[in-house]
Amino acid sequence: MQNYNKDSPQGSKRSLDFVKGANLESSEPSKKKTALFNLRTGEPFDIKENDIHGRTRSVSEFEKLNRVGEGTYGIVYRARDTKTNELVALKRVRMEKEKDGLPVSGLREISILMSCNHENVVPLREIAVGKSLDNIFLVMAFCEQDLASLLDNMQTPFTESQVKCIMLQVFRGLRYLHDSYIVHRDLKVSNLLLTDKGCVKIADFGLARLYGIPLKPMTPKVVTLWYRSPELLLNSKTQTTAIDMWSAGCILGELLAHKPLLPGRSEINQLEIIIDLLGTPNAQIWPEIEDLPALKDFTLKIQPYNNLKQKFSWLSQAGLRLLNFLFMYDPHKRATADECLQSTYFKEAPFPIDAKLMPSFPQHRNIGKGNNEKALEIGNPAGSSSLTDMLQFSISRK
Repeated sequence: MQNYNKDSPQGSKRSLDFVKGANLESSEPSKKKTALFNLRTGEPFDIKENDIHGRTRSVSEFEKLNRVGEGTYGIVYRARDTKTNELVALKRVRMEKEKDGLPVSGLREISILMSCNHENVVPLREIAVGKSLDNIFLVMAFCEQDLASLLDNMQTPFTESQVKCIMLQVFRGLRYLHDSYIVHRDLKVSNLLLTDKGCVKIADFGLARLYGIPLKPMTPKVVTLWYRSPELLLNSKTQTTAIDMWSAGCILGELLAHKPLLPGRSEINQLEIIIDLLGTPNAQIWPEIEDLPALKDFTLKIQPYNNLKQKFSWLSQAGLRLLNFLFMYDPHKRATADECLQSTYFKEAPFPIDAKLMPSFPQHRNIGKGNNEKALEIGNPAGSSSLTDMLQFSISRK
């Protein structure tokens, strides 16, 4: 697909324009036609007016209200769909270093979200596009809160019954993802959204990956430091759903303790904090530890005691068992989401409350935020792109 100006002396072809059809100057200078080139003949052909958008919509059909956050690979806005008057979240895909098309991380996120259908996973509704490659938006259901901003602004912390309600939903969402061979790889409180009806939704799939058997190497520099599992900190080449379960354990601990459980300042410091809480791992409890690359460069500090019981002295035996199960050093022995859902911790008093009975909270992300930020780029409908069509192509994995 190329830009072609038939009024130029040589009929020269311009630079490649990803997805968007070429602009052909018509006999009337003020009008432009959008066309594609036939790959066999090289001749341009017109695109019907109704087909220009493909299966996407123009971002001009959404009214931006305010910016609510920033994900791994994009900025998130609260917006109103002018056709339905419904509030939605628009996530703008980062395109800062891309010259030749949509980044593979964006394609992965779109592909994974389109394949998901679960009440505890944020739904992707459609794609909206502007007039240029820099303006591609994922249209998702809007959730009133994220747990990080909520925890920062709550006057009183969650009760244990409310914590159980939240974690049950997180584990249900993780069970669905893991059963679908999806590993999230960036689970943390800021990526857990909460609706006013008490429904928790896992969001931000910018680092998520499909995985298979046998496992293929993936980059270990994933997951926010405070929620990163020991095998990632020690540069394990293979990653399993166990890295999400470690993160879930950190989230459970954070909700129970009312503050971050393992707030490391660096990777080395993160390992030290983990060891202070759980003791030093060894080959007896984690056979593969001696083969991890990072241990060739340094030696772990010696601390022989598990201090979870001291940290959570008020927690029941079932709660301590669940935390210990989630914080198993050996990824193969770590709890799965399904095993967590069967935990007796959720079947004892105080019982988890019904999600519909969760309290509502002020929307701190939206307070005091007007429309004075830079508006969403309003695109020319003729320049909109059919990104959804592109998902027919298989998405390569690292």
